[in-house]
Amino acid sequence: MASQALPARGARLGRPVAPGLVPGPRQRSDDGAMGATVRAVVLALPGGDALSTRRRSPVAAAVMWPLARHLVRQGLADGVAAHVVHYRFRGWNGGHAHPAEDAEWAVGEAVRRYGDVPVCLVGMDMGGRAALHAAGHPAVGSVVALSPWLPGGPEPEPVKQLIGRHVMIVHGTQDDSTDPDLSYRFAERAKKVNHQVCRFEVHSDGHSLHQHRSEVFALTTDFVLGSLLDRPYARPVADALAAPPPLGLRMPLATGFGRALRD
Repeated sequence: MASQALPARGARLGRPVAPGLVPGPRQRSDDGAMGATVRAVVLALPGGDALSTRRRSPVAAAVMWPLARHLVRQGLADGVAAHVVHYRFRGWNGGHAHPAEDAEWAVGEAVRRYGDVPVCLVGMDMGGRAALHAAGHPAVGSVVALSPWLPGGPEPEPVKQLIGRHVMIVHGTQDDSTDPDLSYRFAERAKKVNHQVCRFEVHSDGHSLHQHRSEVFALTTDFVLGSLLDRPYARPVADALAAPPPLGLRMPLATGFGRALRD
């Protein structure tokens, strides 16, 4: 891989999930309408392949849109913007760790566009791994890794970049694509250097977390907006962050989590 000439291709931010937000103080957009100020940014990181120099997968990017829309819908009044990150390559590609590099670039680009705002990285599958790796950027305050791909190997996944960040991992217990046990072991190591780490288990759900999608969306939204906007977390999230291992790292996601918050 290292000896091959890779295609010259740049990462980019996708279009804003909710147009109309503007950087800086409230100001008029090109059509004369007043835009709300961007006060925080969510960057959604799609999944991918272990090895591939093909272009990014539009299907993987599309998977992130419903969650990104939900996050913006709930946080729009408070100036939360979101973008789906488009990688240079579809694969992680060993030591190149291309998606992690792209995620870090995307954080810098968000700060360039919107100013000194807090950023939350929300990744799925390979994107979860990229989010965890890129958390060391100074603008990143929080990370969500959904069904993260954290392959076991001779070199452990780094965790020191998570110090000072709020971190949540969500994994289905029936995931046959990425190993839930590996994400638990990673969370154990991360919790030793940063007490603001929690992990939720979605019992009977698989890699896509489709069976409990509404609960996963509600959980992610509570964590992301709580982290970005300094809101109080829902009781299960606060308890998971405060509990020592293994309790706070094997917290079951309760059926009806979102409905309970609305009631």
